[in-house]
Amino acid sequence: MPVGHIGELAALLTAIFWTVTALSFEKASKSVGSLPVNIIRLVIAFLFISVYSWISRGYFFPTDATTHAWLWLMLSGFVGFVLGDLFLFRSYMVMSARVSMLIMALAPPMTALFGWIFLGEILTWYHGVGMVLTLSGIAMVVLDQPGHEDGEVGKKFKLSYPLSGLLLAFGGAVGQALGLILSKIGMQNYDAFASTQIRIIAGMIGFAAIFTVFGRWSQVFSAVKNRSAMSWLTLGAFFGPFLGVSFSLLAVQHTHAGVAATIMSIVPVLIIPPSVFLFGEKVTIKEIIGAFLSVTGVAILFF
Repeated sequence: MPVGHIGELAALLTAIFWTVTALSFEKASKSVGSLPVNIIRLVIAFLFISVYSWISRGYFFPTDATTHAWLWLMLSGFVGFVLGDLFLFRSYMVMSARVSMLIMALAPPMTALFGWIFLGEILTWYHGVGMVLTLSGIAMVVLDQPGHEDGEVGKKFKLSYPLSGLLLAFGGAVGQALGLILSKIGMQNYDAFASTQIRIIAGMIGFAAIFTVFGRWSQVFSAVKNRSAMSWLTLGAFFGPFLGVSFSLLAVQHTHAGVAATIMSIVPVLIIPPSVFLFGEKVTIKEIIGAFLSVTGVAILFF
């Protein structure tokens, strides 16, 4: 891969990492709950990235970051890690990671929309076509037409998955889109891994506040004692907040944010084989077509 395509390569690796982490956190969330998973994976990821930064940069803590970087990256961490992932991980418990990640395909179109609102980026007619295709692909998966056997002949469509799960995953997509925009503003030319470290610090502070206010620390201590959950958590933290998020920032740093978001959006397609062969999920042809259609819509959106 030529040096000039380092951003695209980073985005592709991000999609692979996020596929692993989505499945890992689904297993952990269904075992010990989504709230403990959120804060434990951030603590583990913080240790990973701190050691890496100390070896690669000589800084265990990002003390060389500017005030501008700290402000915007902390805000990005609150939006992406706390709010966005709080919704996303909860959706794993209501639906599967595969369906949740398909809804997350809305993140790139929303990134374009937020870029238009906050950064003055231009949206053209083919951006609209891409958004429609993405929404159509998702609609194919989440909507179903009742038959006579359902006793609901009068209804044109019904949801294939719980509305609460779909709304939670949508909240995760909004958090990721806003977090990406805020990260790009704050990071500029600063190190991608150190930028992720600042975002993780914000996430840990946010979840610590939530656990303290609602008195949920006992859930965390109980989750730490669950060896199976901790194994999945460690795997997910390594490929998610450590490698995945860092490489996503590396991608937007070295290529157009839209191009990076497009490549990273192939997770709904990548996640299908492991969902079927490793976790025994039943995937319909309609769902496969919907996943590919959504990714195609995202690709059109940015090219």
